[in-house]
Amino acid sequence: MLTVVGLRKTFRGPSGRVSALADAALSVAAGEFVSVQGPSGCGKTTLLLAAGGLLPPDSGRVQVDGQEVYALSSTARARLRAEKIGFVFQQFHLVPYLSVLDNVLAPALALKDPSARERATELARRFGLAERLRHVPAELSTGERQRTALARAMLNRPRLILADEPTGNLDGENARLVLSSLREFARSGGAVLLVTHDPSAAEYAGRRLCFKDSKLQEQE
Repeated sequence: MLTVVGLRKTFRGPSGRVSALADAALSVAAGEFVSVQGPSGCGKTTLLLAAGGLLPPDSGRVQVDGQEVYALSSTARARLRAEKIGFVFQQFHLVPYLSVLDNVLAPALALKDPSARERATELARRFGLAERLRHVPAELSTGERQRTALARAMLNRPRLILADEPTGNLDGENARLVLSSLREFARSGGAVLLVTHDPSAAEYAGRRLCFKDSKLQEQE
């Protein structure tokens, strides 16, 4: 479902170019939950953004469901993301003036799916948000915001979910709910790539990688 080969990315810093990724390579199959661990600044978020078609690498290849992501036009990449990729971020990225229901519905705007509202309502209920559908993010707890973001990520029935520190702001109970939902998504045939610095979050994955000396390595 996801293949990353030879990914390199550098950024310009005050004292010159800084390497964020050096020949990063990984694959995530349908039905697989893969985690990538590493400390802050090691390149985890850069890897995730590049894998999702949001940050073009300096070199290397990214394939999602057999499509060469960076061979596509920006419009085609946006459609690929809308149809096949769900994103979950630590900071939620909810629209502050939209209700829970409308935030969950946001990805469907690109696809004009007439069944999306019913599906969004069901997802919100599944994640314990039935009584919060008309509330805006400022009226939600931190856990409710992340559950809203997770429902949004699943709205378009993606093939792949990319999760960047999704439990970083959560208490234990909400963290377990989010991670269990991601694991269930993988067990139902989806693919999950989770990047985290938290070993307890990484343990939910069936396969674990870590950054060591800027390289991705398999963990036992």
